[in-house]
Amino acid sequence: MADFKIALIKGDGIGPEIVDGAVTVLDAVAKKYGHNFNYTEVDMGGCAIDKFGTPLPQETVDICKASDSVLLGAVGGPKWDNCKERPEKGLLGIRKALGLYSNLRPSILKKQLKDASPLKDEKLANGLDVMVVRELTGGIYFGERHTAEDGSWASDEEKYSVEEVKRIGKIAFETAMLRNKRVVSVDKANVLDSSKLWRKTMTELAKDYPEVTLTHMYVDNAAMQLAINPAQFDVIVTSNIFGDILSDLSSAIAGSIGMLPSASLGATKCGMYEPIHGSAPDIAGMDIANPIATIVSAAMMLEMSFGLSAEAKAINDAVDKVLDMGYRTTDIYSDGMKKIGCKEMAALIAENI
Repeated sequence: MADFKIALIKGDGIGPEIVDGAVTVLDAVAKKYGHNFNYTEVDMGGCAIDKFGTPLPQETVDICKASDSVLLGAVGGPKWDNCKERPEKGLLGIRKALGLYSNLRPSILKKQLKDASPLKDEKLANGLDVMVVRELTGGIYFGERHTAEDGSWASDEEKYSVEEVKRIGKIAFETAMLRNKRVVSVDKANVLDSSKLWRKTMTELAKDYPEVTLTHMYVDNAAMQLAINPAQFDVIVTSNIFGDILSDLSSAIAGSIGMLPSASLGATKCGMYEPIHGSAPDIAGMDIANPIATIVSAAMMLEMSFGLSAEAKAINDAVDKVLDMGYRTTDIYSDGMKKIGCKEMAALIAENI
């Protein structure tokens, strides 16, 4: 029996629905395995702007830092588009506050959803299992920003240090050691000085991992190769902005963005776990959102932050069992399947733990 403190950031749009679904499944795990998961709800994003006038209240930061890990739904929406501080600023801020410099996004095409992929069957003959390792606290998203007073120009700085590249590279190489020992480092070294530094640092770091094969790829070619032959990839490591784009592309190949989890990690066991999709305000409150990405994000939390591998496997096995039974939310529905809502999907997965 173990006790864990989990900070819940439900956020905006469908966030509360999908986080509630994950909690339903976590409670089933706790009951079966004799653990105590102690939840504390905190505000971030648009809901925090409405309540506190800021997307990231200090209380939220303090509670997250005092927790064993954080489970996040989604933030943002058109309601806050014209706010001085957008909801997404809270997301960037909490990552920085918790020191979460790496984002792991697995893109796995489940056999039950092969027909949902936009790629032809022959391109998926060898399956799809790609891990995108995205640098999370550097690069253009955190660089200096400037806008001319007359609005005639604007600039954003892309900047990386050797240490920032090395630490994300280590995550990628160590992840590859647990997989198929192949790393593709994605950059734009034919144009950008920051990418030249990135490539040089990755090449030097690779000497510490002789069992891993390192190759380099320009980001435009990487996007094309993901669409042409995704099976060639094992681990992709790249910068913040390139990782943001490529991980969404890899998720689309897997059939639905509603299926895929992510883990944001730093130097400690405390991480932040979230689905890779957004807040989908257009379907909020309709009970049609897919909670699976959040549920399997919770499974990643159990394994990576809490060391509960058997419990994580129980969640993933339950997801597979429910899909094998033919149950689908709207985003993954096809003819002949059983269409269900967000709450029912979570309940069925919990029942099959």
